[in-house]
Amino acid sequence: MVAMPLPTVPRRAALALAAPWAGWAVLRAAGVERGHPLVPATAFTRYAAGTSVLPVAVALLARSRRATWLAGGAAAVLGGSVLGGSVLGGSLLGGSLLGGSLLGGSVLGGSVLGTARRTPGTATSGTPLRVASLNMLYGRADPAAVLALAADVDVLALSEVTPEADEALRSVGLGELLPHGHHLAAADPARPGAGGAVWTRLPVLARAQLAGHFEQPTVRLAPPGAPPLEVTAVHTHAPTRSPDDVRAWHRDLDRLPHPQDGVLRVLAGDFNATPDHAAFRRLLRRGWVDAARATGQALRPTWTPLRCPFPRLSLDHVLVDPRIGVAALQIVHMPGTDHRALIADLRLPPG
Repeated sequence: MVAMPLPTVPRRAALALAAPWAGWAVLRAAGVERGHPLVPATAFTRYAAGTSVLPVAVALLARSRRATWLAGGAAAVLGGSVLGGSVLGGSLLGGSLLGGSLLGGSVLGGSVLGTARRTPGTATSGTPLRVASLNMLYGRADPAAVLALAADVDVLALSEVTPEADEALRSVGLGELLPHGHHLAAADPARPGAGGAVWTRLPVLARAQLAGHFEQPTVRLAPPGAPPLEVTAVHTHAPTRSPDDVRAWHRDLDRLPHPQDGVLRVLAGDFNATPDHAAFRRLLRRGWVDAARATGQALRPTWTPLRCPFPRLSLDHVLVDPRIGVAALQIVHMPGTDHRALIADLRLPPG
């Protein structure tokens, strides 16, 4: 039997093929993506990392030392940057909840299936508080599924709440499960999906609004045995279509508050940002703890188009004051929306 010869690849072609991955690696490592289309493209860094073996293989076939070093270095930088933030207290690509897969989790029968996995190294004492967030996709999320989600949480942060969605949620009894809250309808009637809401079991001490492109309601709560807690339903502008979109997204992220003494804070919602975005990493450096990263689930996707399985991106987050412990995080499918719900089991310090 005659062995087939390996295809020959010109060394210059191998070097040229490695260049795009090398450029992407430089941008990711330096955190210097700016403007459109670099900012929206950065959201797909995980896919660049996954395909970075291609230029390595071609460089080896070409027997080009320079191309091999360039492609190999790019693969190492991209892989390290994507994976490095997720190997904390859990499995790399997203382990499962004990008793149920996170990827297949769903809201059925009035409760969220699956048992939360306690995360090593995080606080497990203190006042327990369960916070959930969900982007309703212009109010299309199934009201019955949202009601089932609310049955298991203390605070529910919602974005893209249309007037019709708010009415539907009230009609199925959300106000009976979570009797307190703060709903902000869209200031511009032409953008009904810009509304937001926070629903809670806890007494509300104050209501406010965080400035941004969308309505972002904030409530100050009185958890028993803990300091006052401020929860904001975050929804930043998507940096997708134009330079103006990117600038609006940066403004929204910059307006988010810092952790500070005197009040505990939780930011929960759709940040339209992945851990690969330098702007999101700058936000974390203010002192915020990302619940997904704390539980080893930074790579778990929270957004997928409704009609196709890819791309899968991590756009939704629960960020907590560093004094708050993160005991577990669940990420579950919700019918009617392209976003998954995030359910964070938190531990509040004593008041």
